[in-house]
Amino acid sequence: MKIKVLGCAGAEFPGHNPPGFLLDDTILFDAGSLTNVLDRKAQAKITDIFITHAHLDHVRGISFLADNIIVEKRKQRVNIISIPSVLRTIKRNLLNDSLWPDFTMIPDYENAVLKYIPVKPFTPLEVNGYRIVLYTVNHSVPAVGYLVEDSRGRRFFYTGDTGPTSTTWKRIGDMTIHCLVIEASFPSRMKDLAVLTGHLTPRLLKEELLKMKHLPERIYVTHPKPQHLKTIREELGRLGIGNIRMLEDGETIEV
Repeated sequence: MKIKVLGCAGAEFPGHNPPGFLLDDTILFDAGSLTNVLDRKAQAKITDIFITHAHLDHVRGISFLADNIIVEKRKQRVNIISIPSVLRTIKRNLLNDSLWPDFTMIPDYENAVLKYIPVKPFTPLEVNGYRIVLYTVNHSVPAVGYLVEDSRGRRFFYTGDTGPTSTTWKRIGDMTIHCLVIEASFPSRMKDLAVLTGHLTPRLLKEELLKMKHLPERIYVTHPKPQHLKTIREELGRLGIGNIRMLEDGETIEV
């Protein structure tokens, strides 16, 4: 599987895009970056968008993708997938015919550009040859991470935004994670703010990794605040974990 990093920043500045991870050109995990990065042909290939939680920096691209589909009269239909509470928040606060048109009813219900697919945590889905399972994580709003497994048994886990948790790793249990994309939003001196807002620091990240029965083969860090990027990178380098590094916008991960 190939995962293109459309964006991996924890705040928006020039050269730093909000989260968006595109799997094999068709499945998107979070939509903070989408139409601001992908051209028309690339946008037209997307069939499914998995959302970790309903914060704006993870959902905003849904709006502009739907608008582009309608304007260009494409027959493209896109599933928006998450736990029910996340989809309700998107429906109530984003695609609500006030802030933005409700594209789950445009051009009409039967032929709508977008379709909500509610899924309960820990329920596996089969999408484009992948087995995808939602795992609850600890954030300031209801949130999930996604475990993706291909036909060879290779596994990729994306936490989305998360603070310290034990439940997630207990649920994953003995499974081998070949690629972990996990956040570290703040430097370690800002631990109190990180915990309060449901995020990690490098030190908290190391504590999370120690809770896992098996250390992932590769660990990629996402969602750093660009204002603290240098400090976070330096702290990650001092953790003593050889297979960990910071992600960069535009790179491709092969699992």
